[in-house]
Amino acid sequence: MKRREFVAGPLAVSAVAGSSVMAQATPVYDTVLKGGHVIDLANQINQPMDVAVLDGKIAKVDRNIPGSAAKKAVNVAGYYVTPGLIDLHICCFYTRLDLTPSVIADHHCLPSGVTTTCDGGTAGADSFEDFKKIIGRSKMRILSFLNIAAPGAQAGGAEQDPAQFKVQLAAETAKKYPQLIVGFKTGHYGGKFSETRPPWASMDAVLEAGRLTNLPILADFTPQPAQGKFPARSYREFLLEKMRPGDIVTHCLADRYAFLQADGTLNPDVNKARARGVKFDLGHAAGSFSFRRVIPAIEQGFIPDSISADLFADTPYTVGINLAYVMSKFLALGVPFEEILRRTTVFPAQMIKRPELGNLSVGSTADVAVLEIRKGKFAYLGSFGGKVEGNRKIECVMTMVGGKILYDHPYGLSVPNWKDIPKDSKYWADTTQQKF
Repeated sequence: MKRREFVAGPLAVSAVAGSSVMAQATPVYDTVLKGGHVIDLANQINQPMDVAVLDGKIAKVDRNIPGSAAKKAVNVAGYYVTPGLIDLHICCFYTRLDLTPSVIADHHCLPSGVTTTCDGGTAGADSFEDFKKIIGRSKMRILSFLNIAAPGAQAGGAEQDPAQFKVQLAAETAKKYPQLIVGFKTGHYGGKFSETRPPWASMDAVLEAGRLTNLPILADFTPQPAQGKFPARSYREFLLEKMRPGDIVTHCLADRYAFLQADGTLNPDVNKARARGVKFDLGHAAGSFSFRRVIPAIEQGFIPDSISADLFADTPYTVGINLAYVMSKFLALGVPFEEILRRTTVFPAQMIKRPELGNLSVGSTADVAVLEIRKGKFAYLGSFGGKVEGNRKIECVMTMVGGKILYDHPYGLSVPNWKDIPKDSKYWADTTQQKF
């Protein structure tokens, strides 16, 4: 299929002028998104179609749904309409300063079309009740990979201490909140090993929690050489012996992983692990996307199963920015737009066992992203230096969560010109002028 791409600037703005159309008849739907190019890979849709929303659900996806059939019709011609994106890995426990410094998910995810995200182990069983308060106040959907270390991701602390790997407590917490906890996280475990601190303590604990609950693990792993009587903790053993089908390797393109061999070819163990059902998550963050290693992997056909930003406190102003920017890097490296969307909708929904997400099926929650591919001159920064340049950039122009439009910039597609707001609207009520 020939991709539709659009030039940024005055033409783009004029194309959406007057985009909010008031209903002309008794409305059947709450909102209709009209004229967009729908890409819903779960339902094999990739063509111009309209999307109707009622009571927070997808009510219809079809050609030529009348704008008059809705309370609000929004002209999205010239844009891609996709399921709300899923960012499988960020850090968003922003109220706990003793844990990994985090972002406010709504502030960074909604402007990039993300309607569902998973916290990657910032919270553990001991801190989850506190984290649940953040989940409850968020406008978007936040799920959790629960850290096997009960306090959560404390820098240099709990994740290094096997006494904090409380398997039963983690499993019980996951069973208590099955609608929120999608798996378990292990990360950052390394250093000097001993009888009370064996090489695989964190992995073995998190795998046991996964077995007790039938949930996947999200594993951040650092290979280490042999130490005294302890043999090397190898990438091969991690991939081919420890990880189970459905388990997820995060930061999968980080330099510490031997996904490339010395001659630059893809490590065959990676394909063997994939054949076993092991999944690979990007987990971009600040330090897991070095072009000198990422580009050879992509050129040999290795694309992560999920493309995630792994936002934490410093990522938004360094090399990660947000998920749309990370997706744009793959576009600049030649990965087809449809394959990028597959790894931010369908695949991550499958990986977290939430098949109701990542699609625009009738009856599903109306989580929708409206995306634009801008043409211009853009640069994308890599971890530890270097950049690539490209002439396309993915940007979000509207995000809908549960049928509510929560982000609508820079064009205000759903918003009428102020002069066109009906005179009987409360907009025109004089509520600010003080009368003495």
